[in-house]
Amino acid sequence: MKRTLVFAHRGANREAAENTRSAFDRALVYPVDGIETDIQLSRDGVAVLWHDHFLGKLGLPGKRIDDFDHAELQAMDFAAHFAHAEKPEGVMSLREFLAAYRTRCRLLLEIKNREWEQLARHEAKVRQTLELVGEVADDRILVSSFDLNSLIYAHRCAPQFPLVLNLESEHGADFAHDMLAAQPFLHGLCVHIDTLDEAMVGALRECGKRIAVYTCNSDEEINRALALGVDILISDVPQKALQMR
Repeated sequence: MKRTLVFAHRGANREAAENTRSAFDRALVYPVDGIETDIQLSRDGVAVLWHDHFLGKLGLPGKRIDDFDHAELQAMDFAAHFAHAEKPEGVMSLREFLAAYRTRCRLLLEIKNREWEQLARHEAKVRQTLELVGEVADDRILVSSFDLNSLIYAHRCAPQFPLVLNLESEHGADFAHDMLAAQPFLHGLCVHIDTLDEAMVGALRECGKRIAVYTCNSDEEINRALALGVDILISDVPQKALQMR
């Protein structure tokens, strides 16, 4: 990568309901270099796009994605919480997302694993994601997770697939360096904007790895990510990041 790539965080989520087709299509109007999205499993094991632990945005507090089958989720309106939604939209499956966007931009697929899920569900989510993506000849499609064990399992399933570990805000440069030394299969790390500095970038460059940063929204955050030359800048305001780049 010769310049920082701008990824829309869950699509253009300030212009349409996040992780919906409308949000993804709006993001590509600018056009962005890539889209970041989130993967969970429906009760009947279909990979779908949703970020939150619960469905409070849909008026179902305490209910989760895996409380419903895929057909039930399709019948719900996942755009209803967005004030200016133009039409109802059911949940989007990963299969539909890949069919619609993999040839139009780069993709970052974050696998969301929850503490209440059994290990078998975690592994099924990983396998389904890798199987739907198939073989990739480059890093146009990346899979990420905050759960290292899921990425270790993914590496066993598909040793050549580019995998990215997401770090929390308490994880600094020393942690990043030690993680990459211990897990050399990782393609790179996606770090919190609060931890992004020269030491963090240096730790990844020393290991020859890619660095993404989430979520850069203010002028200061975007400028810092661009000045430090990160590979991927994830933003809720991708149009601003593109202009500043």
